[in-house]
Amino acid sequence: MAVTPHALASQSALAVLREGGNAIEGAIAAAATIAVVYPHMNSIGGDSFWLLNVPGKAPGVIEACGAAAAAANLGWYHERGITDGIPFAGGPAANTVAGTIAGWGTAFKLSRSIGGRLPLKRLLEDAIHYAERGFPVTRGQSLATADKRMALRDQPGFANTFLTGGAAPETGSLFVHKRLAATLRRIARTGTEDFYRGELARVIARELQRAGSPLTLADLERHRSVLRDPLSLAHSAGTVFNTPPPTQGLMSLVMLGILDQLRVQQYAPTSAEYVHFAAEAIKQAFRIRDLQITDPAWMKVDPREFLRPQKLRELAASIDPRRAAPWGAGRGGGDTVWMGVVDGAGRAVSIIQSTYHEFGCGIVLGNTGINWQNRGCAFSLDPARINVIAPGKKPFHTLNPAMARLKDGRVIVYGSMGGDGQPQAQNAVFTRIVGHGMTAQEAVSAPRWLLGRTWGQTSDTLKLESRFPLSVAEKLGSMGHEVEILQAWDNTVGHAGAILRHPNGVLEGGADPRSDGVAAAF
Repeated sequence: MAVTPHALASQSALAVLREGGNAIEGAIAAAATIAVVYPHMNSIGGDSFWLLNVPGKAPGVIEACGAAAAAANLGWYHERGITDGIPFAGGPAANTVAGTIAGWGTAFKLSRSIGGRLPLKRLLEDAIHYAERGFPVTRGQSLATADKRMALRDQPGFANTFLTGGAAPETGSLFVHKRLAATLRRIARTGTEDFYRGELARVIARELQRAGSPLTLADLERHRSVLRDPLSLAHSAGTVFNTPPPTQGLMSLVMLGILDQLRVQQYAPTSAEYVHFAAEAIKQAFRIRDLQITDPAWMKVDPREFLRPQKLRELAASIDPRRAAPWGAGRGGGDTVWMGVVDGAGRAVSIIQSTYHEFGCGIVLGNTGINWQNRGCAFSLDPARINVIAPGKKPFHTLNPAMARLKDGRVIVYGSMGGDGQPQAQNAVFTRIVGHGMTAQEAVSAPRWLLGRTWGQTSDTLKLESRFPLSVAEKLGSMGHEVEILQAWDNTVGHAGAILRHPNGVLEGGADPRSDGVAAAF
């Protein structure tokens, strides 16, 4: 089974599974296709994180995120008159290496270690076809392009890649990206290393320099994906895994640990009490995040300390069951895709791929068609902040794919896009499946909330989809929450997904109706 936010990507993974490919191979195929057919949400010029489960082995993480350029320091920005914050668009925003392709390469090697046989050329075949022959523009791509058109139209390569006659492409029109097709074809032929240490790397480096980026060929050559151990939470229902810093995976686990301490399953999943405790739990988690989480080489604390039962009890005890605590500004949104793939042997992949904001920094490299990320905007230019930019430092990532091994024998891969909303959507899905007995699809489809900012939002309210009863919104308001009502099925709360593998081998999936995705299986 494969669940992604775009039907074509789910089908690419499914085709690979049908040919005898394993979950990792299926995930590579889905990752490649979605990098083409969902260009506003991710690209090969972005980053990714993988959480992998092989029965009988400890879960593992592929950290496929890039570090800041060697030239990217406070002085580089000050010399260019940039002192208040790193801009979201243009060369100064293209300050970190794109790690996605290296992640595919590492995943490909791991797939071979568990018996994978399909060549990289086959895994990228669908992506190359859609880039070369075209694919229908989704409503989301059309709307996102229209929203970003004025801000990004003057960035190198953006207009002649993503606009049609200076306007956003219409929903259902055919979108062709032949330069990207040629780049993917080259990677399929020469391997992923070419992106960092081959002729392709030299082309990329020259074009980034022309666009005003601090990145150089040496920065690309230094990049490697990293294999890490995941963080784990001892939950009453089993063990939950997520990615370590520089991601906010810790926040997802802290929130879930607090909710477990509060026995949130005793409250109805659309009740004011349920949403209140979820909102207060994420406030506790985000206070830790904003003070502590950055590149682990720069961190002063062990993130595992926050997952100890005593610490989680302390955090849970600090929550007032009747009153909302003060809440400050969130980090803002990002364009991201979560994907899950599980094969017949129970091998499972939870993956997130992203360029941070929609279309990243807006730059599209002329010869390769690569749209570069702006993940480095998460760095601070304040030398007193833990996330201050420094050469070779990895920025904070909102990305965090999740996975759980339950005591009843089920395995769950789940996740969501959406900046601050990612851990909140994750825990809505998890608690509704595990605590309330919902199916995967019921849990993903049920009305969700969001505290803070995400995907194009600027307010820090507690946002509720309008499918919540009005009485719930009113009660939350009386508890001190600043409530905002969203549409019934609103992109703001993210595009979530989940796959459950039951002990008898049966697979159960849920794809978000807020996205363009499906759960594809055989």
